[in-house]
Amino acid sequence: MPHSPAPDTPLLAVTGDSLVLARRYDDRFAPGPPSAPEPSVPPKAPRRPRTARRRGNPYARLFAIPGARAFTAGNLLARLPMGMFSVSAVIMIAGSRGSYALAGAVTATGLAVTALVAPRTARLVDRYGQARIAVPATAIAASASLALVLCVRYGAPDWTLFAAYAATATTPNTGGMSRARWAHLYRGATPENAAALHTANSFEQAADELCFMLGPVLAAFLCTALFPEAGTLTGAVLLLTGVLIFAAQRSTEPPATGRTGAARAPLHSPALAALLAVFLATGAVFGATEVVTLAFADDRGHQAWAGAVLALQAAGSCAAGLLLGALRPARRVGRRLVLCVAAMSALLTLPLLAATAGTSGPLPLLACGLLIAGAATAPTMVTGMTLVQRLTPASRLNEGMTLAVTALLAGIAAGAAAGGWTVEHTDPARGYALPLCAALLALLCAVTGARRFGRDKGPAA
Repeated sequence: MPHSPAPDTPLLAVTGDSLVLARRYDDRFAPGPPSAPEPSVPPKAPRRPRTARRRGNPYARLFAIPGARAFTAGNLLARLPMGMFSVSAVIMIAGSRGSYALAGAVTATGLAVTALVAPRTARLVDRYGQARIAVPATAIAASASLALVLCVRYGAPDWTLFAAYAATATTPNTGGMSRARWAHLYRGATPENAAALHTANSFEQAADELCFMLGPVLAAFLCTALFPEAGTLTGAVLLLTGVLIFAAQRSTEPPATGRTGAARAPLHSPALAALLAVFLATGAVFGATEVVTLAFADDRGHQAWAGAVLALQAAGSCAAGLLLGALRPARRVGRRLVLCVAAMSALLTLPLLAATAGTSGPLPLLACGLLIAGAATAPTMVTGMTLVQRLTPASRLNEGMTLAVTALLAGIAAGAAAGGWTVEHTDPARGYALPLCAALLALLCAVTGARRFGRDKGPAA
């Protein structure tokens, strides 16, 4: 019978050249019954990180980046006056000098000077950094707005109004700088970054629509409820405050590139030149629609409702932009641009049909047509800005996006002038054929440049 060692019998083991004495432990020889094992406690489920809990909301993930909310808040404050200055200037100058022609000429001159100065300001921003250029440029623009107020208030000669308003052209393109920050934060060519940048561009376009929807309303209220100069003064304060908050967020600021002579100028890119033509024609859509709508409402005896009707179009675009940002972006951005412009052209037939439907109360029908037509505006602009970011060298990104905005403003001016001539010589209802023609021209430019756009399919998303 085999002999079982006693519980206290030591065990001998040999390891290398050493003899090890170890005490033997065996539950069979332990005094008393073995103790029951302790009940196992299931491990506590780890708490999901915040990013995982927000996986369903792309905008929540967007603003989870440290500093994103702060620079966005500052940017919105600085962007709101863009929709206030021209309306405030017209009300202030026309009320003081009694001439809408003079007020229109002053604002048109400022727009022309902006088209020349803005790309150069953006080039300096790329070279020396956003904070170093945007803050002093904004200070000059705010001082020029104050000078305009003083010239109007104290009856200075007319030429001083032109000079003061032209000096506000140093206002930096805050929307472009914000888009450049998003492009810097999501600069890696990965599907996740492409989707996040698509959401950011959609949000920025919705913010543009919101500011241009609220800005004129706020300016008109301040100038009429308080005093004529209140709109311009409030806009200058908002602009300076917003840029200071925006520039203070240095952690999200793209690095300065220094001299950008090594990178090709954006205008030397055939693809970007074709894209700027699309922006120019799209701007004509906006300018013509605004003037024709004002004339149509005045002709039908509903001038007071013209602003609300235009606000519906901007609201439709804002809602479409936010919805687009929550969707999966298409990989082929060039093809998406063609489809968006085609949709915009198709939907712009609705205001034309609504305006020419009859004389018995067509304004509500027109408002519905503009609301639906506005749904194609944001997708077109978001896709266009995405292409600008892909076709422009990173060292000149602000310059490229400012060129796009400049082309858009030039188109707005041309469309407004053409719309004014059209409603003077024809029925305002037929004037809605003009934005439709401008949209078809934008579609032709997009189709012509689609082959160049298609060379960059971008990362899969």
